[in-house]
Amino acid sequence: MSALPIEFPAVETTEVQLNVNGHCYQLTLQPRTHLADALRDHCGLTATHVGCEQGVCGACTIEVDGAPQRSCLQSAKRLEGKKIRTLEAFDNDPIMAQLRAAFSAEHALQCGYCTPGMLMTARDIVTRLPQADEARVSEELAGNLCRCTGYFGIVRAILRVLRERAQSVSSQENTHAA
Repeated sequence: MSALPIEFPAVETTEVQLNVNGHCYQLTLQPRTHLADALRDHCGLTATHVGCEQGVCGACTIEVDGAPQRSCLQSAKRLEGKKIRTLEAFDNDPIMAQLRAAFSAEHALQCGYCTPGMLMTARDIVTRLPQADEARVSEELAGNLCRCTGYFGIVRAILRVLRERAQSVSSQENTHAA
């Protein structure tokens, strides 16, 4: 008995140029490739995690033109011409350094799967809502799921950074007033 030949249809591809973390990537992708897969599989940027692939868990949160977005919901092709930043772009960012230290101090880390998306969202909260209270921080985190921490440490970490930054601004104002 001989095997029947199997013919597969040709795979359609498209050229995609992405600006990620200040670097230009020329990629050949299937049109349906979402940004999370393009970042991980074609750019080698693995801090972006893929969880639910439905935009619910927030593990794939990245920054597009300065605002957090889910990379699993966006076609990579759709984001040509946009400024994309992943967690890797924030290695030397002072706010992200504060957040990483606070996440560690407040025990906001366990398995770590949600952490990149949480950090991206946390940075947005800190920069956009410097006066946020616990209720607002919790509300802002509603789009990021964590199965391990119960959120208490994550919320405490963000509130710690907000307090530290407010104290820093206050002490600078006092120094300039003197």
